Amino acid sequence: MRNLAITTTFILATVLAGPASATATQETSGPVPEVTVERDGDVWQVEYELDRDAAVWAFIRSSLIYGSREPWRPDDWVVTTPGVVLERVGHLDILRTVDGGPVPRRVSLRITPRDHVLEADYGPLVFTDGSTALFTGAFEVFPLESVEAARALPEDLNGSDVGVENARITWRDRDGQVLIYGQRETEAVTEDGTTYALFGPAQMTQTERLVTVVDQALPEWVAASIESFAPAVAAYYAERLGPGQTDRPTIMAAWRGPTPELQSLSGSVLPGLIVMSFEGVGQVEATPECLATTHWFIGHESAHFWLGQTVRYERTRDSWITEGGADLMAIRALEALDPAFVSRDDLQGEVDDCSGLAVLPVSEAGRRGEHRAYYACGAVFALAAEAVQRRATGGDWFDFLRPLIDANREDGVLTRQEWLDHLTSISRDPSLASDIELLLDRGTPDPSAVIASLFERTGVAYRLDEGRVRLD
Repeated sequence: MRNLAITTTFILATVLAGPASATATQETSGPVPEVTVERDGDVWQVEYELDRDAAVWAFIRSSLIYGSREPWRPDDWVVTTPGVVLERVGHLDILRTVDGGPVPRRVSLRITPRDHVLEADYGPLVFTDGSTALFTGAFEVFPLESVEAARALPEDLNGSDVGVENARITWRDRDGQVLIYGQRETEAVTEDGTTYALFGPAQMTQTERLVTVVDQALPEWVAASIESFAPAVAAYYAERLGPGQTDRPTIMAAWRGPTPELQSLSGSVLPGLIVMSFEGVGQVEATPECLATTHWFIGHESAHFWLGQTVRYERTRDSWITEGGADLMAIRALEALDPAFVSRDDLQGEVDDCSGLAVLPVSEAGRRGEHRAYYACGAVFALAAEAVQRRATGGDWFDFLRPLIDANREDGVLTRQEWLDHLTSISRDPSLASDIELLLDRGTPDPSAVIASLFERTGVAYRLDEGRVRLD
């Protein structure tokens, strides 16, 4: 986003929807897999009690490591049950037997939680004091009839006919209690796959508007920014958009250390919970630029309680709606809450990145590992929508969004077609939606020309500089 003297990365792994937008349709009746996760010092043991015979059990959350695009589970999880292997097949991590027979009803594993940053998913959060938070959905499995059936499944299971039953997971720590849903318990149980279980001594702080679990090594100014800015930005969003998914979120924030020449922020959002990780020498001192960056980061993640949790996208390919939309929400909130904040560099970064990435279809960016396209091009489309709203009513991005959120509060899904239809109803120009669909579905050799045309027709102030779209 900003041009810093050090490398800055933003990895916002917001797979948002309530069973989460990367899951299949959930079924909760009848028997379900039973899982026990237990820590004994440095040893982590996982026991599966499977509820039926199946040739394959697949992990619903089988994302890749950000950057390397390698699966994380085959290296971090070791099956200790004889004759059972864990491997990658197609887009899924699976359990199968060596001889091709049914997987035993009881399967044991040893796991080593590592704080991987995952592509649009939720990885472990490891604190400097040894506390570790595990995502409950990482342990969800579903049965398949064969390895070939696993290989044939698409990357995005939304809308597929795969039935996923939420596992009943028991969490134990022999050294103490486990923190789940804001409560510490000797033996905790989850059944929804949409939160984190925290092991270890990391302390929880509660206020009227916020619950925080902050790494004690996190720079003090970062922790203070979370505690002060998160409630302020949430209040602003509520004022502009009505109630969000929660009015008292929990924020877990870990510190990866002062890595030289780096300022890295990664985060994800679940119902009622924001998980953040900070890293790099660029986060050690509270410069004005770092403070603005951190506020933007908090603003983006908090935005997902509205755009991502109150309403979510229908398919992973539509995550430009929530990611780009949250980017612009954060920018506009910072402008309102911090008079010194200047948005031009951030918005220009969105335009530049979309111009470079929309050569190929934006809707397929996840398959290529180019998740940045969802953020950048989604923000470009949001800028055009905001300009349309301004021309029609004098409003802004929040005025464009609120009718869409209110209209879909009941079903919780904001579809691509609903978004585009809303744009057309305000602009009276169906060609705007057509050009957005061109970038989404086909890409174009010259995205800058399409973006310039969108901005020209909607009223976004810009100029062309040797083919580059520059915002004025």
